[in-house]
Amino acid sequence: MTTLLRVDASIRVDGSVSRALADSAEAAWKSEHPDGVVVRRDLGRHPIPADVWASVIAGKHGLPTPEDSDRADYADAKALTDEIVNEFVSADAVLLAVPLYNWGIDQHVKTWIDLLLTVGELQTEGLVAGKPIILTLARGGGYSEGTPKHGWDHATPYLERIFGDALQMDLRKAVAELTLAPVNPAMESLIDASKVSEEEAHATAKEHAATVARQLTSTAA
Repeated sequence: MTTLLRVDASIRVDGSVSRALADSAEAAWKSEHPDGVVVRRDLGRHPIPADVWASVIAGKHGLPTPEDSDRADYADAKALTDEIVNEFVSADAVLLAVPLYNWGIDQHVKTWIDLLLTVGELQTEGLVAGKPIILTLARGGGYSEGTPKHGWDHATPYLERIFGDALQMDLRKAVAELTLAPVNPAMESLIDASKVSEEEAHATAKEHAATVARQLTSTAA
């Protein structure tokens, strides 16, 4: 039996493109693994308090906690960190759905990643090296090469650096751009292009998930 860890980050539920892309990927994965388990962590609905990371780091390194600090209790923060790391390491594959907010990484994803990286062995011992991870990404504008804002997307390179380079995971992406076109009058002329981008991203998400699922089946055989 295989396990897929799905992590969503959008603060939207209805109408979220990153979630919809992840739905397509999950459906394709389930079609290959009908008996597989999907573990869910919804950072958009249930964000990790930002002070958890500070508490874990302070406790780990024996740093004093200011008397007037509202920092989370170390034992509770450590327990949550262990839970997050264990589900990440234990999963056979990871599906991470991330929107682009203000040209950068969603703050809740950053906190989640910071907690993962408190365990240095993830990188130094390659605990997740080679593990497949699929990113379903939604960008409100256009950031591809040749567009006026090419290079303004600071989230995707960061995710690639962390999961692809630092953790050496097998990273795949499905990206939908211009997702704000249907709701932004200034982008009305880009609605058709946004629909094409989203359709292509759904197809790519399904393809990646099916490929990963088949690889896991082959490995387990």
